Amino acid sequence: MGRLDSKVAVVSGAARGQGRSHAMTLAREGASIVAFDACSSFAYPMTPPATAEDLAETVRGVEGMDQRCLSEVLDARNSAGLEQLAERTRQEFGRLDILVINHGIWSIARNTWETPEEQWDELVDVLLTGAYKVCKAFMPLMIESGGGSVIMTSSSNAIQPGPSSGAYTAAKTGVVGLMRVMAVEAGEFNIRVNAIAPGGVNTKMLQEGGTMEQSLEWRPTFLGLNKNLLPNLQWLEPQAISDAVLFLASDESKFVTGVLLPVDAGWTVG
Repeated sequence: MGRLDSKVAVVSGAARGQGRSHAMTLAREGASIVAFDACSSFAYPMTPPATAEDLAETVRGVEGMDQRCLSEVLDARNSAGLEQLAERTRQEFGRLDILVINHGIWSIARNTWETPEEQWDELVDVLLTGAYKVCKAFMPLMIESGGGSVIMTSSSNAIQPGPSSGAYTAAKTGVVGLMRVMAVEAGEFNIRVNAIAPGGVNTKMLQEGGTMEQSLEWRPTFLGLNKNLLPNLQWLEPQAISDAVLFLASDESKFVTGVLLPVDAGWTVG
């Protein structure tokens, strides 16, 4: 028996990285999965975008565990598309128990006041407004289902702000505020709302495209020192974040709500 048998989970940004790991982990514990990802380029991130084939690989992984997987190429900024996917989820599965808002992009500028307005708008729209739109589309189905768990991905930058990442930091801090408000609002419907603050994770967003290298060039003092408190560790693997997602999705955390949970090997303690 799995910890999530008969549950249904929606995962945004599921094509690769943390999102794929979350989908696979929840499926391994018995959940059916609804996976979506934009699978398209954005204007400012240097990281190569996820692809439809990446999303298909996630689907194959979930189905390889004998779990059902509904997938769609869909941008979290697309309200109409999200509402249609929520209706497809209702028709296909009849319920929603877990909502993992994981999608994200990262782009940088030397200083916040040098950030182009279009870059600011893109980051805030994807990371913060996109999180709101996903909630708006899927919360009614979770309420109909009698409750559940909403898990948002914030960032260690919401605790320890990242220079040269002003828009990203502002948006991820906004996610924490959104989570806390929704935890209050959704409690009467037996819905828990929490957020995870990952540290540096070994995914393409950090490792490909040159964003980290440029950040190190601009901010060597802030980023060039290994501040992890745990030994022999530079980057977390996606599974470390997925383990926290699983805890917040399961009944083991049934009395945990309104919490920002850092999973960062102690980076933000100091």
